[in-house]
Amino acid sequence: MRRFTTAFRAWRTRRHENAPPTDHTGSPAPEPVPGASTLWRMRTTVQDEPGSLAALCTALAGQRVDILSLQTHPLAEGTVDEFLLRAPGELPASGIATAVRTAGGTDTWIERADAHDLVDAPTRVLGLAARTALDAAELPLALRQLLGRCTIRSQPAPAGGGRAPGGVPVEGALDDTVLRLRAPEGGVITVERPYLPFTPTEFARARALVELDARLGPRVPHGRDVLTLAEGADITVRRADTRDLEPARAMHERCSDRTLRLRYHGPVGDADRYLNHLLSPRFGRTLAVQTASGRVVGLGHLLWDGDETEVALIVEDAWQRRGVGAELLRRLVAMAVDAGCGSVYAVTQASNTGMVAAMRGLELPLDYQVEEGTLVITARLGEPVASTAGELGSASAP
Repeated sequence: MRRFTTAFRAWRTRRHENAPPTDHTGSPAPEPVPGASTLWRMRTTVQDEPGSLAALCTALAGQRVDILSLQTHPLAEGTVDEFLLRAPGELPASGIATAVRTAGGTDTWIERADAHDLVDAPTRVLGLAARTALDAAELPLALRQLLGRCTIRSQPAPAGGGRAPGGVPVEGALDDTVLRLRAPEGGVITVERPYLPFTPTEFARARALVELDARLGPRVPHGRDVLTLAEGADITVRRADTRDLEPARAMHERCSDRTLRLRYHGPVGDADRYLNHLLSPRFGRTLAVQTASGRVVGLGHLLWDGDETEVALIVEDAWQRRGVGAELLRRLVAMAVDAGCGSVYAVTQASNTGMVAAMRGLELPLDYQVEEGTLVITARLGEPVASTAGELGSASAP
């Protein structure tokens, strides 16, 4: 417990300030460029009465602001209108907000947009549904892309079954800036967005994605890579989930106490208790390394941790120092880049030279924090990390 508390405290002190600001309305406009334009995303609440939207559009037109798309989110009283705008480059966000307020808009929120926002909402939602259908681990990422910058946490169901934590009803709950949805396995998915309240329309879309995930059941992509080690042995790298629980436990039995302590930072007898959580696609993605005979000899985890992402590795002793851990880490980081993560962190011990070397081998900017023997290494992600097989030999993807 002391080691866990120390690791948690070190992790908490190094959290990046990723939370979005509470108000973008006063954000400065970019340096004006003659003839240039700027994309903005804006929400404002208007009265649900004839002419209110027309007055708003007229005010925007008076500022030479072009409305590229519009979505309406009906409320019990009034309507939240969501716009994608193209404005003159010299017009700041405050100028747009002032025009909207003059036209009767209230609770206005505005931020910079980019070319990705040009995709219309139905197309974007269908794409997110397709990704979720192919991979259960995509659900948290799909929710984040659907709802914007938010923090998503999954709380497992109580041991031995029972009701969902917090008494969340089956249909979920909407509370201003917090959504709570019943996860398919009985737990709760909590989505928080402090800077912008959720609308009933967003709640319905999020619930539809979760219901789709529940109907499809456990699933991971079936692709796998066969890699040849320098000494000639073949290994396979593939996605894993809770169906790999028994092979993972068998790997634990073949690992030394030192390997288990370096990975789990606590009593080795507790190692098996973490596996069901780690292998669940609800909390991230797992890669397994197996031999030609089918024996699992390594696991790599990419874990969604609120608005941050953790990487963790374990390779059984007989397969260490062959480049297997480095290959797993490269692949996990490449997956994090594809998921849009800005950084990943690893919690280990200062004596774990193998993990330190693997993180350095990524050739990415690294930050280190050490507290009472616990080491937190954060890699800042930029360009996609190539998942090469240079240390391992040749590779194929049947």
